[in-house]
Amino acid sequence: MKAFKRETILAAARSVFARDGLDGATLRAIAAEAGVAVGTVYLHYPAKEALYADMLAASLSDLQKHLREAVAKAEADQQLLAGALGFYSFYRARADDLYLGLYLGQGLRPAGLTPELDRLLNGRLIQCYSVLGDAMRRLAPLDPETLRAETVSLAACITGALVLEATGRLKVLGDGGEAVVRRHVEMLVQRLRASA
Repeated sequence: MKAFKRETILAAARSVFARDGLDGATLRAIAAEAGVAVGTVYLHYPAKEALYADMLAASLSDLQKHLREAVAKAEADQQLLAGALGFYSFYRARADDLYLGLYLGQGLRPAGLTPELDRLLNGRLIQCYSVLGDAMRRLAPLDPETLRAETVSLAACITGALVLEATGRLKVLGDGGEAVVRRHVEMLVQRLRASA
């Protein structure tokens, strides 16, 4: 029963956060959406930030699992592409998770929860990016700074492609997100092989 209530609260929270953003959401609104008393929500979550963090942590765990599976299924020389496209396809299929992960309910500005929750969630996100970094290292030996820079560039490309595709801007430009990610990875692989 406790797990069922928690899942009901999480489902309601997704709706409220999508509708009102983190700033506008309240535990009272989440409780009303879930059809439970506010006290029931407080039994599970001391604040809306903790609830948001729980949702985002679950999403990032799903992403990491998805990336690891995509990379594991690919041939060695295709693992980076498989990981990058896995990252892209995860969020393409789960636009709400992209919205959640980018805190888009807050608008396009820096956002966070609490220092402790931010550290936890950023650590999980870095673990997801490390799957891509590991695939890069299998293609070429990279010093830590080059690995960091290439991983950041790849993450920015994928995220940018997702946002531009979701807003229709890539279609206006006559392109698609998957094609953008593929081209970026192909050029990255060429750079990595040339440096090896």
